[in-house]
Amino acid sequence: MTDAEAVDEGPVIDLDRPLPLHPLVYLEEGDEVTVGRPDIDSYGIFPPDGAEVLRRLEQGTPPREVAAWYEARYRESLDIDDLVASLGELGFVRESDPPGGPADVPPRWRRLGVALFSVPAWICYGLLVAWALIAMARRPDLLPSYRNVFFTDYYSVIQAALFVAAIPQLLLHEGFHALAGRRLGLRSRLRISRRLYFVVLETSLDGLVAVPRRKRYLPIVAGMLADVVVMAALTIAADLTRGTGGALSPAGRFCLAFAFAVLLRILWQFSLYLRTDLYVLVSTALGCVDLHTTAMRMLRNRVNRLLGRRHRLMDESDWHPVDRRVARWYSWLIVAGYTVSLTTFAVAIVPIVYRMFAGVLGRFTGHGASWPELLDSLVFSGFILGQLVVLAWVAARERYRGRARRLDHVIA
Repeated sequence: MTDAEAVDEGPVIDLDRPLPLHPLVYLEEGDEVTVGRPDIDSYGIFPPDGAEVLRRLEQGTPPREVAAWYEARYRESLDIDDLVASLGELGFVRESDPPGGPADVPPRWRRLGVALFSVPAWICYGLLVAWALIAMARRPDLLPSYRNVFFTDYYSVIQAALFVAAIPQLLLHEGFHALAGRRLGLRSRLRISRRLYFVVLETSLDGLVAVPRRKRYLPIVAGMLADVVVMAALTIAADLTRGTGGALSPAGRFCLAFAFAVLLRILWQFSLYLRTDLYVLVSTALGCVDLHTTAMRMLRNRVNRLLGRRHRLMDESDWHPVDRRVARWYSWLIVAGYTVSLTTFAVAIVPIVYRMFAGVLGRFTGHGASWPELLDSLVFSGFILGQLVVLAWVAARERYRGRARRLDHVIA
């Protein structure tokens, strides 16, 4: 190796001096310890003896002394050079950033996250949902129905209004995920993705891997909480804005249309095969590593056994033991998830699409359609085409980038 190559590898570490490490967090789960830097969302999984080595390094013990301690304690040699290099790749080694950097600065909006999930806030959420349920029991016209979507005869207005209203609701859903994590001191990232025929936003909370399991559940389900609260608020608003004679007002009809759209999003969470919030909840509660991949492979093995194609069977011995045990019954929930998606599509989406396209086709082919109705149909058709283009673009982008690098704790 030349001197130039040695310089390119970074600064030389003196093994006889304390290794400058960033503040690290440790989470012990079974025979594994997750160690990481929450400020940059960089984490690694170490055995207990490896975590103890890191603790001693973080306390200021020189690496060479730690290696000697390890050999005396475990009767095995420790490749301290390789360990130090690995810590550098993870970003654990402090290079030039001074104290008081990102690790010492709490994430923004932490106080808001604490307030949104405080006891008074939970009481308000509960009262709001109870009020909406009582209102629906007393007024059947408040019950969710695909017919509520047609709050006007102009299809482009329906599409545009629901699309515009969905943006703040999606941001609220992801915001609840993020704020539930911020209250724990976690940072988050927002990105756009696709699930089946949906374009979705995703909140990445990588720091959950270093949080005790019981504290992970709220950030995972916080988005669904926001959906339920929004649906309850819309139902109440529709009931309070009734006109004379108790008829629903135009604003009330729109509220019910949007509430039905939010309900579809809630039902979508039960499509576990799409790795929704509920999938992350189940996977986290059971301590799985990559449950979805294992369950899909197990399903393929079952199908191949039924078809007698044993040469296509995958070796199950390499799968994580927890994933393999849970996948025996969870794999059937994947089938149930497909059933939920197809049923929701057939019962809710298809009637809406059929009614809209039948109306548009009738306006173009029939007689008596006014110019506003024809213009509405043209705008509606263009809007649908635009959605398909966006969906195709997202799908092509995902295919190009590949899905090999998926983070374990992503919430939709």
